[in-house]
Amino acid sequence: MQRTKLTPDHEISRVIRGGWQMASGHGALVSEDPVSDMVAFADAGITTFDCADIYTGVEELIGRFRLHYRDVRGQEALDRIKVHTKFVPDLDVLPRITKSHVEGVIDQSLRRLNLERLDLVQFHWWDYDAPRWLETAQWLGELRQAGKIRNIGGTNFDTDHMVDIATAGVPLVSMQVQYSLLDSRPAKRMAAAAANHGVSFLCYGTVAGGFLSDQWLGASEPDGALENRSLVKYKLIIDDFGGWELFQALLKTLRGIADRHRTDIATVASAAMLERPGVAGVIVGARNRSHLPSNLAISDLELTSEDHEMINGVLADANGIEGDVYTLERDRHGRHGAIMKYNLNKGAA
Repeated sequence: MQRTKLTPDHEISRVIRGGWQMASGHGALVSEDPVSDMVAFADAGITTFDCADIYTGVEELIGRFRLHYRDVRGQEALDRIKVHTKFVPDLDVLPRITKSHVEGVIDQSLRRLNLERLDLVQFHWWDYDAPRWLETAQWLGELRQAGKIRNIGGTNFDTDHMVDIATAGVPLVSMQVQYSLLDSRPAKRMAAAAANHGVSFLCYGTVAGGFLSDQWLGASEPDGALENRSLVKYKLIIDDFGGWELFQALLKTLRGIADRHRTDIATVASAAMLERPGVAGVIVGARNRSHLPSNLAISDLELTSEDHEMINGVLADANGIEGDVYTLERDRHGRHGAIMKYNLNKGAA
């Protein structure tokens, strides 16, 4: 497993296990023993886990895993485990947010995860018109100085707001962004700005909720209800990318590359993003350990210049997804924003 350092004291596996699929309400849970699944991932070298305060039950689950992992593998092994959580205040809270509220949610994450200091807190803000986004980022910086947070990142900020946070003295180390062969918005402006400010990308959506996989190669365009909100979200991206026919051309190309490397489409799609400038890691969802071999294969795969030329040949016909990072999703009345859930932190401090 490839590893990299976001900071001198924060080393991560470049393939990160995502936690959204483990959240209550995401869909059918197919793991009978999620803690043992996490042990298997950690033992195999995927030692970084992504979660959020709004992923129902996931912080608590990872907290139980941490205690169990220390018992069965020891403190030295536990120290290699890194947990990336998020601070996602509800849309309704933004106009009246206070530092005490922020600290209360951070304390809640500390309790849930059984941590004395959060490894990485990734800050998300729904509405830039709610004016305290920069002040809230600075409060997180103060909680870092107080020892409750080790590192601060962002989630889904656009380039200008990311730069504003970084230049205001908040030591951003990462930005979690939707970045895939279908959605290249981070490459427009953010990649250069992030490099200038020492910010690394942690990428989600590299397999577009499962669309970038062999399952969809040759499939008819879905016209009915999709299994979960993630698929609804990425189907919109496919539409904006250039439509189902172009998407199928991309899958066919990825299948040809996968054949040469004796792997699958999803592995090629994620490995391609791992090679993009500024990308420190890719976040891959997995409901159980059956996905472990394919997740490990991402780190092992080295694409050739010919592979990249074939991919770029298809992408040359694609539409550029409109706007900066997460711009479409911030329009609550638009196609992308209308499917979001903005108030998932009910009951938080």
